[in-house]
Amino acid sequence: MNIGTSYLNIIQIVISAVLIVVILLQVRGSGFGELGSQSVFRTRRGVEKTLFQLTIVLAAVFILMSMWSVASS
Repeated sequence: MNIGTSYLNIIQIVISAVLIVVILLQVRGSGFGELGSQSVFRTRRGVEKTLFQLTIVLAAVFILMSMWSVASS
């Protein structure tokens, strides 16, 4: 294992930790009470929209980093 691979692994760990935190923030923001009688469709606004978009970006970056890590080893 060379130095580049270990940096790649550290970056992957950091991205995964940030992704976990962002997902947990989303879950805490929406309660189970919202699943009841409210409308099925609702728009995301403000911080909720930003967290949603950040989750998608981080997941895509994590997948790309994983594929790069496999290809480089």
